[in-house]
Amino acid sequence: MKKDEKSAVRAVLFDVDGTLADTERDGHRPAFNAAFRELGLDWEWGVELYGELLAITGGKERIRHFIDKHAPAELARSGLDDWIARLHKVKTRHYVEALERGGIPLRPGVARLIRQLREANIKIAIATTTTPENVTGLLKSTLGEDSPGWFDVIGAGDIVPGKKPEPDIYHWVLDRLGLPPEQCLAIEDSENGLRAALAAGLDTVVTVSDYTRFQDFTGARVVLSDLGEPAQPFTVLKGDQPNRGWADVELLMKLKT
Repeated sequence: MKKDEKSAVRAVLFDVDGTLADTERDGHRPAFNAAFRELGLDWEWGVELYGELLAITGGKERIRHFIDKHAPAELARSGLDDWIARLHKVKTRHYVEALERGGIPLRPGVARLIRQLREANIKIAIATTTTPENVTGLLKSTLGEDSPGWFDVIGAGDIVPGKKPEPDIYHWVLDRLGLPPEQCLAIEDSENGLRAALAAGLDTVVTVSDYTRFQDFTGARVVLSDLGEPAQPFTVLKGDQPNRGWADVELLMKLKT
């Protein structure tokens, strides 16, 4: 393999929550609270508490962690795992309904970059452990009904045993892309996501979200406020990228050289 072939970006792998859209605080959190009310629970996940719960990757895992720490009496519930799965399914319905109302826009630069990557014949993929319904709901509500078909691979849900920061989902996506990590780039927003991508051998761009901006992003190729737009340039938080202020194919290629 030639050197330029090794450094070329042939695929970009996107995380979803916090990366494509600021879904956590104003999307998933209210959906969890709506599910709690529907099932007669008096739980309420405020903004600060939810920020702490985000250290646990995966919605069902987050519920179980909350029970362990804040509602231990529920541990005696018969069929606890099935009950958590049902609760999470109700939460997902509320989240998808919010997406269908158009309440969760994409972050700056996301739609533009996805379209540019497609025009450049660079593969695009999703690598997330949020549910497939959440992924397709977000894509359809923001990019159009046919947009899930734009992605060469969508890795989502419980298709792998280990959630981020384990690299399982990235390995799964790379295997189906048929590409080595050296020819791919990941875009993440969290420390857990970065650790997963790095463990899979991926160079990674981090675009921080409200919940993650103070996390440890050691190892990222660059840390940005967002992907930027010509009229809304990004801020470089870590790394040397005196770019014109928005992420495009040219910038991603530079990151691989």
